[in-house]
Amino acid sequence: MVHFEPADEVASLSAARRKSAARGTSAGRGSAAQPAEPGVAEPSGERLAPVAYLGGAAPATLAPVASAPHVGPPDSDAPYAVPYGVEDADEPDGDEAEETPESAAARAVVDRERGEAVLLLRLRARSLSASEARAVLAGTEIDPHEIEEVIERFIELGYIDEGRLADQIVHSHHERKGLGRSGVQAEMRRRGLDSELIVEKLDEMPDDETERAIEIACKRVGQLSRLDDQTIDRRLNAFLMRKGYNSSIVRVAVKAAMDSRGGSTSRVRFQ
Repeated sequence: MVHFEPADEVASLSAARRKSAARGTSAGRGSAAQPAEPGVAEPSGERLAPVAYLGGAAPATLAPVASAPHVGPPDSDAPYAVPYGVEDADEPDGDEAEETPESAAARAVVDRERGEAVLLLRLRARSLSASEARAVLAGTEIDPHEIEEVIERFIELGYIDEGRLADQIVHSHHERKGLGRSGVQAEMRRRGLDSELIVEKLDEMPDDETERAIEIACKRVGQLSRLDDQTIDRRLNAFLMRKGYNSSIVRVAVKAAMDSRGGSTSRVRFQ
């Protein structure tokens, strides 16, 4: 049996159903508009577009909204100031900027002038060989390729004169300090003089090395008078060897010094 409802009841039932559907739609809108739970940060980045409603377009309150990237702290929507220096971190400073050919040439000129000034200051204190001058310039900011140019210029001007330096060594070490030929040669090599120049200057030395050794030994033996003859003999040998005299000259000089004081190796003197 088919049950037919009265027309007025059907109409009232349809109206009730429409009201119920309307209340559900309003509840859905209310839940979407409710704020998030406290303490939960809203995710950053673009907001997702709302899902299309079945049966019609999305309400105006849920339309997609274009938003900028989140730049604030994770728990805040407020933007914060960019730390100082971050915005231009990739920009080079003035010192790190690429050097132009003009500025590089100007800097090279300044470095050369400073290097020459340092070398001149050292030359005022003492004579230098070319090798010693190179070492001085190497300790400055001068371009290594310009060191030889500076050395040649100083030689032409007479600021560096190895011949004069060799003569000074002969005078100070042979004539004043009493060094022998070997001692003078060792000092010239230490100062970096050319080997040919060393041989030339040694040949120019007077051939009185034996006389010089005897003179030095006789002067030295007077300072060892408190010792026995054996100790004096040993110390004189070591002293003259350090001066650069060869063994044959040392023997002659020691014998002459011992004879000059009238002593003999058999005599022993106690302190």
